Formats: sequence, structure tokens, C-alpha cells
Amino acid sequence: MTQRKKRILIVTLLLVVAAVSFIFYYFFSIYKGLEGFNKAPANSPFINVSTDNTEALETPEWEGTEPVNILLMGVDARGSAKGEVPRSDSMMVVSLNPTDKHIHVFSILRDTYTDIPGYGKNRINTAVTHGPDTAMKAVSELLGVPVHFYVYTDFQGFIKLVDSVGGLDFYVEKDMYYESKADLHEYDINLKQGQQHFNGKTALQYVRFRHDAMSDYSRTERQRQFITALAEKVKTTTSIMKLPSILEEISPYIDTNLSVSDMWNLASVGYQSTLNGNEQIPPMKLLKETYVGKAAVLDVKSRTDLKQFVQSIINSDASNSITDNSSGQKQKTEFE
Repeated sequence: MTQRKKRILIVTLLLVVAAVSFIFYYFFSIYKGLEGFNKAPANSPFINVSTDNTEALETPEWEGTEPVNILLMGVDARGSAKGEVPRSDSMMVVSLNPTDKHIHVFSILRDTYTDIPGYGKNRINTAVTHGPDTAMKAVSELLGVPVHFYVYTDFQGFIKLVDSVGGLDFYVEKDMYYESKADLHEYDINLKQGQQHFNGKTALQYVRFRHDAMSDYSRTERQRQFITALAEKVKTTTSIMKLPSILEEISPYIDTNLSVSDMWNLASVGYQSTLNGNEQIPPMKLLKETYVGKAAVLDVKSRTDLKQFVQSIINSDASNSITDNSSGQKQKTEFE
């Protein structure tokens, strides 16, 4: 073998070793980042939550072929004592169908008055204060579908996620302004209409704003639209290459009951899937504003109709009309 061929062979071997080492490090870093989401009991944000009134939850087993439903909960932990779980500021259920590669998103109005298993009736946003199992059961009973997994985070986790993917270009539909002296102006909202490049803090302003005529109704719609756009950004090649550093940034702020293998499988299916529905719960046609004592709450006109509505969305196929975020056209069902 000539010297030239030897050099080519050595360089080739070095490149192969370097490539294998990079791939090993990349996937090991992803594994460690995902592993950090599933907190040990000693590090769980729910470590001090009493479960005296909570029956042990038998999580519905996901076989990997039927639709899987994941409860996303975002909380505002400002002013909370250490170990205290605040009420959820936002609740969404992401329903993913691995067979037809469709995703449906349901955002639950936080003042919805419903049964909190083991704790009587209350607003749905109080469920998480009794632990994730109670929140999953409450949402499952309200929607009439099994809830397999949960993901829990707070404002800081949301900010870190948006910043870690390099922010997001997004259109703000109107001027938004709100200030709060009680928060020492840390979370004031001041956005102008038009195309914006959001960082984590400005994105948080957008998804939190509810100081207009439609209040929480328009806020949950904005949250669904923003989360959809953010998911698309995370799927880009640039973000995929940055995935280990993204996971390292957000891992301290996330808690979930998803195993690493479940996360990996869901990520694989989610990457190939498209959004096929984007709905508010309860939908306007089934919504009833009422009072419990002197407190204003949101009730449901018919729990049976609500569950049928959710099923009609999840079971809809690609031939049905679907939510179109750009035009505002919504899926037609017997309830709308």
C-alpha cells in the first residue's frame, strides 16, 4: 500500500470515528435531556401535594397505535411558596393519532366549573393543585377521553423554550397593553400590531394577554395558534440540530410522567403529523356563564354533547373540513 493510500485510509477512519462519536454524543445528550423531564419524587414540583383524597390513578396504557392524549399544563408560579403548586394558567390536551398522523389541540377554559375527583366541584384550573393525577382524571371526565400523559411547566419554562429555539416570527393582530403594579411591572404587556420577532418574554406577553372584550376566550385561541407555530419551529432542521442544548435549557422547568421511550416515540410520530383540529373547550355553543355563590364560572349546557363534540373532532378523518388558522374557518359539527 502506497503512502498516499495509507494517508487516505487513516483520514477516512478518523472521519468515521469522529462521525460515530458525534452521533453517540448527540443521542446521549438527547436521552439525558429527556430523562430530566421525568422528575424523581424528591425533585418533583408536586412533592408537597397531599393525595389523601386522590385514588391511585391507573394510567390508560398506550399501545402506540390508538390516539394518545397528553395534558399540557402551564402555571404562574409567581408569589407561590416553595413546594406550593399554583392553579394552572393554561390547560391544553394534545390528541395525536399515530395511524393517520393527525394532531388535534383542545384548550380548556380555566374557569370551567366541573368535578374535581375527590375534591368536589370547582374550576378546572384548581385540579393541578391536588396533583397531576387529579388533573388528568378531571380533564378525562370532562372531555370523555382517556388522558394518558401530562406535561407541566411554568412561565420560566415557556420563556426558556422560546429563547432556546431562537425566538419566533409571529403576527400580532392588534395592540396589546397591560401593566400590573402588583407584579412590580415584571410581566407588563406592551405589544404593537404587526409582524414581530418574539423572544421568550414577549411571547409570554402575547399568550397571557386577556384584557379585551373576549377575555379568556380570545386568549386561549391565541395560545393554540402560538403553540402550533412554535411546534413548527421546533421541527425545523436548525432546531433539530440544537435539540440537545434546547433540552438542557428547559429540562429543569418541565415535569412529566412520560418515559424516555414514550417521548421518543411521540416525537417521531409528531414530526410526521399535521394539525387537523384546534378547538376551545367548552365550545361556544355549549358554554353557559353562571355563578356559584358570588363567583362567576363557566358551565357546560350538556356534558354528553361536549363528549360527543370531542369525539367527533378526534375521530374525524382527513376528508372532513378542518380548522384553518389562516382563514378562521372551523370544523363543522352538529354542535356548531
